[in-house]
Amino acid sequence: MGEKGKKSKTMSKSPSAAKEHKEQLERLQKKDPEFYQYLQQYGKDLLTFDDEDEDFDDDAEVDMEDAENQLDDETYQHDIPEEEEKPSKNVLTTEMVNSWCKSIREDEKLSAVHSIMKAFRTACHYGDDTGTDSSAKFAVMSSSVFNKIMLFTLSEMDRILRKLLKLPASGGKKETVIELMNTKQWKNYNHLVKSYLGNALHVLNQMTDTKMISFTLRRLQYSSVFLAAFPSLLRKYIKVALHFWGTGGDALPVVSFLFLRDLCVRLGSDCLDECFRGIYKAYVLNCHFVNASKLQHIQFLANCVVELIRVDLPTAYQHAFVFIRQLAMLLRDALNMKTKEAYRKVYEWKFINCLELWTGAICTYSSEADFRPLAYPLTQIISGVARLVPTARYFPLRLRCVKMLNRISAATGTFIPVSMLLLDMLEMKELNRPPTGGVGKAVDLRTTLKASKPILKTRAFQEACVISVVEELAEHLAQWSYSVAFFELSFIPAVRLRSFCKCTKVERFRKEMRHLIRKIEANDEFTNERRASVTFLPNDNAATSFLEDEKKMGTSPLSQYVTTLRQRAQQRNDSMMESSVLVGEKSAVFGKKLDQIPDSDEEDDIKNDDGATVFSSSWLPGGDSRANLPKEEEKKKKKKKKKKKGMEQDEGVGDDEDVVEDLVLSSDEDEDEEDTAEEDGNEEQLGGSRQQNKKQKPKNISNKNVRPHHHAKNNKSKKRKRAKLN
Repeated sequence: MGEKGKKSKTMSKSPSAAKEHKEQLERLQKKDPEFYQYLQQYGKDLLTFDDEDEDFDDDAEVDMEDAENQLDDETYQHDIPEEEEKPSKNVLTTEMVNSWCKSIREDEKLSAVHSIMKAFRTACHYGDDTGTDSSAKFAVMSSSVFNKIMLFTLSEMDRILRKLLKLPASGGKKETVIELMNTKQWKNYNHLVKSYLGNALHVLNQMTDTKMISFTLRRLQYSSVFLAAFPSLLRKYIKVALHFWGTGGDALPVVSFLFLRDLCVRLGSDCLDECFRGIYKAYVLNCHFVNASKLQHIQFLANCVVELIRVDLPTAYQHAFVFIRQLAMLLRDALNMKTKEAYRKVYEWKFINCLELWTGAICTYSSEADFRPLAYPLTQIISGVARLVPTARYFPLRLRCVKMLNRISAATGTFIPVSMLLLDMLEMKELNRPPTGGVGKAVDLRTTLKASKPILKTRAFQEACVISVVEELAEHLAQWSYSVAFFELSFIPAVRLRSFCKCTKVERFRKEMRHLIRKIEANDEFTNERRASVTFLPNDNAATSFLEDEKKMGTSPLSQYVTTLRQRAQQRNDSMMESSVLVGEKSAVFGKKLDQIPDSDEEDDIKNDDGATVFSSSWLPGGDSRANLPKEEEKKKKKKKKKKKGMEQDEGVGDDEDVVEDLVLSSDEDEDEEDTAEEDGNEEQLGGSRQQNKKQKPKNISNKNVRPHHHAKNNKSKKRKRAKLN
């Protein structure tokens, strides 16, 4: 009885299931006749069945459910009209956005503000792989709608929030936000502030176009004071701004720095420590390597750090002291361990650029009591680095250290014994004997720390070192050319310079030294004439005012000589910059960006025009077209098209014509590349030389120069005609 009952149940179930399946197929035939025809051709098993089939069991039911799900998926992919009606309610259109913007500007409706903020959230999170969000009001939009939403929200939301919260139209400090958090307005509208800042942060992480990011950060800068109420968002904004500051292009580093500085000014202690630590770490990450194209960028980053220190000098002093102490500990380990690894940590670009950074900071704030005490420990570190490995290969590094010491001495007005570091270099044998490595290429001492052995023997390296020694020694002596004790300060340097003139066998070096010696002797007479008439003692305060008027006018012989040396050095550096392909295109880019950033009042006038040009692309978050193609990729595509056209033209050329391919002088190229690899040891410089060599290759040779045998045939025919006539 039990088995017969079970069979009867399955028998009763099977006809009903078959009817349902048949009805589903009929609906499918009406909704998507194309797919139904496809099933008739390739899936007859699903369409042919018996209504009274007794073998229909539970497994068949499961298979039918799977088939139904598959049908639903296929119908969704084929864009059924009924399925389009469901998401049509969630489509954002231009008319909707325009109506909200109009009601906000004219009627100031709060409901429109809520709607535009929901649309802004959808725009910022569009394309995120987070599944279906049932709470989202809108789901679909076009690029033009996205641009309208972003432009309106970024341009107007700060004004709307300040009006709702009853705050001034601009500005504000952390204290105003703290007081605001206890008011009724904040409880009603703080979710709008958090939504605006949080969604804008999300889309900042998705953007790839630098102009979009710059415009977004500029507009968010006006609302940065609200971040005082959201510490977690504040930390994330600092990280994002630091990333754009260190790695961005065009005006983005400047905009990011201004955003960070505004945060520090408005929020104070809430973000000062994190900004100081973060910007120093970002600077260190970006100065591991130096070449001609990165000099401007690294100098810009250092200037930004120095400018940020100005916001709070006492707090910056605490951080600077810790960072300078870290440098001192690395130098101490190198002096104690005396291993290659310990020396490498000191004699690398990261360490030297950090010294340059703190030298610039101390020179800028040398008159401030909060920062001046750091000058002494930094001077000791720089002097120790210069003497760590006293070999000729590290002449460039020692010269950089001497320049830093001269800057600190001039800024603080303290005497630093720099002359001994320079005079010891002149006594090394590498600068006293004639060069055995030939003339060599021009050496840029600003982009090298250690000279290779082949470069060390070249005439160009010797000249660069000797000229630099003369320039730095003249700078050092010119700083004290108005001192009452100049004769005593310059006596030993003059003696050692005369000794170098006698020992050296290079006539051009002898001329440079004699010229400097004559200027020192003239300056001795300049100071001794006035010193003979003074009545004060050397330890009197009146000694500080000795030749004070002449110092302001710069009339000493050494000061005038240093002016000519600086002009010569500037011309030399400019010629090296022009010879670099990269720097020729990107020189002083970061210095010009400061002038391009408008003031707050001017930016309010042009923000709509600027934003309209920025948000005019087909970019959508999470989409395939996240940004416009870079210029390099566009150029590559154009080159490919040109190559294809050239191939087609070549195929169309007749057999009679001679076609000559590009002429490549491989031997000359190989020699140039080997020289750059041995002398410079610099991969990027080698890459630059290869680019120059590629540009110098002749591309094509005209057919007139290629086929001289045609001219020979013509000459023979002319001779035959003349013979016949004769």
